[in-house]
Amino acid sequence: MKTVLAEHAGFCFGVNKAVKSVYELLGSDKDIYTFGPIIHNDTVVNDLSQKGVKVIDSTEELLKIRDSIVVIRAHGIPEDTYSLIEKNNNMLVDGTCPFVKHIHKIVRERSLEGSSILIIGSADHPEVIGIKGWVKGDSYVIENKDDAYAFLHDRDKPICIVSQTTFNLIKFQELVEIIKNKGYNVNVVDTICNATKERQESAEDIASKVDVMLVIGGRNSSNTQKLYSICKEKCPATYFITCLDDLNFDIPKTASLVGITAGASTPNNIIEEVQNYVRINF
Repeated sequence: MKTVLAEHAGFCFGVNKAVKSVYELLGSDKDIYTFGPIIHNDTVVNDLSQKGVKVIDSTEELLKIRDSIVVIRAHGIPEDTYSLIEKNNNMLVDGTCPFVKHIHKIVRERSLEGSSILIIGSADHPEVIGIKGWVKGDSYVIENKDDAYAFLHDRDKPICIVSQTTFNLIKFQELVEIIKNKGYNVNVVDTICNATKERQESAEDIASKVDVMLVIGGRNSSNTQKLYSICKEKCPATYFITCLDDLNFDIPKTASLVGITAGASTPNNIIEEVQNYVRINF
């Protein structure tokens, strides 16, 4: 079976930086924790767990940690959580993606200047929760057209619109247009990272040309879910898998070309395993 791999797939710069920061700490005489899973990939998180790295899921758990190392995950955290990490003599290692930190700076500055902050993304996603935690005033989150049409705001107060870094670019533009058409005083900052844009465009291009499309990534990965949706629109025979073990279905006999892409939290070795298996066994 012939395969074609998306030009932009797998670990992005921010994820690679975060994961590397944890592996470099292994062997320390201090206990190592990450505030939330370092990335949305069970294979990586489980490997770190086997090496002794523990995951903290709440500020309540965080306050019980003392004299340890706490790594901030790639998605970032609210501003006030930084002081909680260092409260009990813990060493803080910041693995926040630089693109996410840039959004933190934008929303902090613009809100202090008097703007409301409108975040386009998933309200329950850790990156969005972190962004909201840097706003010094009003903040709102919308994710779809219904949210955008229902959004109401004081017309005399400016609005700064930012996006979750992994949001779908086309949908972001559609939602921004709806808000603009309401006549509000809007300033738009496109904060979808270049890696996300490139990955989505590359996946869409390949999906439009292949018989079968495989999208590899964590089930909780927002950017992988969006890749799947984009590919599914172009190629009905699109499958979401987390690793080689999920490749337990039959690819249609009529298929001659299989496309492969992967989310930003997918290690290269998993991508290579899937690609090699498809080449040899189908």
